[in-house]
Amino acid sequence: MHISPDNVIFWQSGLLVLNRTILFTWAVMALLAVGSWLLTRRLSSTGRVSRRQIILEAVVSAISGQLKAVTPHQPKGLLPLLGTLFLFIAVSNVLSVVPGFHPPTGSLSTTSAFALVVFVAVPVYGVSKMGVVDYLSNYLRPSFFMLPFNIMGEISRTLALAVRLFGNVMSSNMIGAILLLIAPLFFPVPMQLLGLLTGVVQAYIFTILAAVYIGAAMEAQTRSGKRPKEKRYE
Repeated sequence: MHISPDNVIFWQSGLLVLNRTILFTWAVMALLAVGSWLLTRRLSSTGRVSRRQIILEAVVSAISGQLKAVTPHQPKGLLPLLGTLFLFIAVSNVLSVVPGFHPPTGSLSTTSAFALVVFVAVPVYGVSKMGVVDYLSNYLRPSFFMLPFNIMGEISRTLALAVRLFGNVMSSNMIGAILLLIAPLFFPVPMQLLGLLTGVVQAYIFTILAAVYIGAAMEAQTRSGKRPKEKRYE
């Protein structure tokens, strides 16, 4: 049993490696790209709306509603960014019930890449809301001596974001595989249903935590007593 899909290498030439993580990542990306193209064709803003469009609007509205609950002044581009992360993680985890498929989210390299995206997005949105000087000055509050601790906090929560998703997905897959080996006649269906539920929950937790971090960066200046720069979003 391979703990990480990174360990299964299909092809390698120097530093270029094609392993199971990359292969299934491409498969999920292709599935999402083709699915998005099919679902967004022939959308209508007037007249009769198809059932496909109703389902699509319901998914987008649900994600947008959850993000607005965390970040009331939802900045431009936040919904596409976190919505894409949510859909990729959720689809990857749900596809784990397909025999032979190993979710890319079971690899620490994949979850680290997602966490780095959030790590970069936090200062980008913070600076866009407050400006460079005001945003960076928050690392000096409440005193200059808190600078290393504030930086360590940013790094540690990024690591926690990556390890939490990797650990939960990896442990879920391992437990399911062990139970299938012990009692293959009784556990397949319950474990598949549990895998579907936990996969979507893990995607939801990752997305909400990312939204909380970005929202906190944009509202940090409010706690200093200064009025943030007003910008029009959406």
